[in-house]
Amino acid sequence: MAEAVSNTNMLSPRASLHHKHRKSVFSSKFNCRSAFFSSAIGLGFPSLKLRPMAPRSSSSSSNSEFHGRRIFVQRREGILRRGNTQVSNPQMSIAIGKAQKWWEKGLQPNTKEIKGAQDLVDSLLNAGDKLVVVDFFSPGCGGCKALHPKICQLAGMNPDVQFLHVNYEEHKSMCYALNVHVLPFFRFYRGAHGRLCSFSCTNATIKKFKDALTKHSPDRCSLGPPKGLEEKELLALSANKDLSFNYTPKPKQPMPLLAPEKTLAEESAAAASHSNPGSPPPLPLPLPLPLPLPLPLRTIKAAQDSG
Repeated sequence: MAEAVSNTNMLSPRASLHHKHRKSVFSSKFNCRSAFFSSAIGLGFPSLKLRPMAPRSSSSSSNSEFHGRRIFVQRREGILRRGNTQVSNPQMSIAIGKAQKWWEKGLQPNTKEIKGAQDLVDSLLNAGDKLVVVDFFSPGCGGCKALHPKICQLAGMNPDVQFLHVNYEEHKSMCYALNVHVLPFFRFYRGAHGRLCSFSCTNATIKKFKDALTKHSPDRCSLGPPKGLEEKELLALSANKDLSFNYTPKPKQPMPLLAPEKTLAEESAAAASHSNPGSPPPLPLPLPLPLPLPLPLRTIKAAQDSG
C-alpha cells in the first residue's frame, strides 16, 4: 500500500505538468484565432461585418456569439438577415433549352423547310433560273440522318443553289401525290427546264449526288418563265383533298385552221371574172403530165446492141 502511494506521488508531478502544457497550448491557439478574426475584421473585409445583438438565451449565446458580437455574413447573390424580417435565400433558376433535332442542325442560309404544297410551288417559281434541290427525308430514317451532315456541307459549299427540305412524316399526302416512296430522295429543278433529274442515294452512294450537283450547278440561262412542277403533278396535288392547294389547268386554245389552198384554176377563174364580168368562165387548165418512168437497163442495152 505504501509502495502504491509512493508511485502515485511520483507520477503526479508529471501529470500536472502535462495538464498545464495542454492548457497553455489551447489558450495560445485560441488567442491566435481571436487575433486573426480581430485583424480580419479590422482590415475591413466585405464578407465579414459585426453587428451587436442581444443574446436570446444562454445556450444560443454560448454557441453563436463571439466576444459579445454576432458575425453577419454577406453574399454576392443576396443578403441573409435575421430578426423581425424573414430570411431570403438566393434561388437559382436553371433554364433547360429544348433539344435540337438532328434535321435542324447545321442548316445553311440557302436552306429552307417546306411548310406545304403551296409553299413548294411558290419556292420553285420564285427561284427563277437558280438550281433548286428538293430533299425528301423522314425523322425515323437512319440513312437520312447519316446523310444530313454531308448535305449541309455541300449546301455551304454551293451558296448559289437553293435547298428545300420536305419532311415526309408531316407531308405524306404531298409526297404520295409526287410519287415519292423511297427515302432519302432528291429532285433537281431549274427555271423553264423544270425537273432536271430525280434519284435516291444514301451515304454510301453520295457520289451520285455530287455528280448531279456538279453537272447542273453551273449558271445557265433558261428561256421562258420558271416551270416548277409538271402539270400532272399539279393536278395530282389539287385533286388531293388533304392538301390546301387549288390549281386550275390552263384552257387549251384551239389552233386556227388554215384555209384550204386554192387551185390554180380557181385563182385564174376569179381573176378572169373580175377583169371581164360578162365573159364565160375559162376552161380548166390541163393537168400536168406525169414524168416518164426510167427505162430498165436491159432495154437500153438491147437497143444499143441492135443499133
